[in-house]
Order: sequence, then structure tokens, then C-alpha cells
Amino acid sequence: MRLDGKTAIITGIGAGIGEAIAIRFAEEGARLVLNDISEPAARATLRKVIDLGAQAALAIADISQELGARSISDTAIRHFGAIDILVNNAADFTQKAVERAEIADWQKVLGVNVIGTALVSKYAIPHMKAHGGAIVNIASMSGIIAQPDFATYNASKGALLTMTKCMALDLAPYKIRVNSICPGCILTSASYREIERMGLTFEQWRDRAAPLHMLNRLGEPREVANAALFLASDEASFITSTHLMVDGGYTGR
Repeated sequence: MRLDGKTAIITGIGAGIGEAIAIRFAEEGARLVLNDISEPAARATLRKVIDLGAQAALAIADISQELGARSISDTAIRHFGAIDILVNNAADFTQKAVERAEIADWQKVLGVNVIGTALVSKYAIPHMKAHGGAIVNIASMSGIIAQPDFATYNASKGALLTMTKCMALDLAPYKIRVNSICPGCILTSASYREIERMGLTFEQWRDRAAPLHMLNRLGEPREVANAALFLASDEASFITSTHLMVDGGYTGR
């Protein structure tokens, strides 16, 4: 098992990519600290990883609040005594053009996607410095490209990509690798919210989105989870400060 004996914090595990990462890490032997803001959703994922034989603990918290972010690392140390891996997956999907976005929209999306990621990392890093480890930030292809009416979200993910590189540089002396993953269109509950926002049927959205990817299909959460597993594992021991595109070739055109 690739993560046997390691303790991994994963944020935003209530559904979609976060849930898939939790399940994939459980399959590879990790001890898990599972964070989400929704306790019912988190408990549903907790049951799934326990059924796979994983040791796991819940940390219900809003990562945009400092006490909430700190409580996640406190939970890891209390239950397992160490932190080896951190996957910053929790995200807000506020998507608005600059002229339509209110201050509250910017505060919400930056509060989770940038400040929340920074806060969770801030409290996990001291526990990782003694022995090294891996941090994986789930960014997005939206941090690299322009999309209509997406300025708030894309700006937050662009900031996350730059923060990844800065973290990688600062933490390299402690043998802590920091990388990001940039998914393309992945079929999750957030996808269905976007479909509703656009006023489309699923078929209309799929037929519009799939051809934008070289592979002419949408991605699955487990495909992103496999990338996260690789970057978190010792197989990626000489990889840091990189952005791994899991976008079916969307940004390669």
C-alpha cells in the first residue's frame, strides 16, 4: 500500500473530488483526517472509508475561519500523533464577472480558496517539518485560462497556483513537497450547480463541454484522486512546485 502508516488530512470531503480522494487514500492504507463544513456529508464519506478498513477521524470546520482551520491539525495530532500529507481540496465556487461581483462574493471565494488553504497549511506545516511530507493543492485549469463570467473563481485559483510555488520554495529545506492539481471539467455536484446556473440540460452541457477536451469527454473524480495519490506518495519524491494538469487536454490546444 502506497500510503501505509501515513496520516493524511483532506479538506472538502463531503462529495465529488474530495470524497474520491478520501476513498482512494483509504484504499492505499492512509490514516485519514476528513474535513468538511457539512457534518452529514462528512459522515457519509467517513462511513465509506471505514468500510474500506481505514482509521479515520472527522474535523467539521469552516476553513475560512482561523479557529476552524487550526482544529483540523489539532484533530490529526490528537488521534494519530502526526501529519504526513495535506490535501487542500475544499473550495468555494462563486463565479461572477468583475462588474457583477460584490465585496461579499470576493470575500467568500478568496476566504475559502486562498485564505482557507493558507490557514489549514499554516497549522499543518509545523507538524510536518521534522520529517517532511507532501502538500497537494487542488487548483483548477480555471487558474490558467479565461472563462466568461468566472473572474472571481478564476482569480482565486490563479492565486492558489502562485501560492503553491511559494510554499514549495519555502518548505523545500524541510523536505516538504508542495504541488497542485488542475482539473478540467470533472463531473461532480458542482457541475450540476453550474448546469442549473447556465439554464441547460445535462445533455446540452455535456455536449458543449466534452469537445473542449482533447479526449472529448468529461473527467471523473477518481481520475483526479489518482493524481493526488501519486503526488502525495513517495513515487513523486523528486516533484515539487509543479501544476499537474488533469484536464483531458483542455489547456493543451
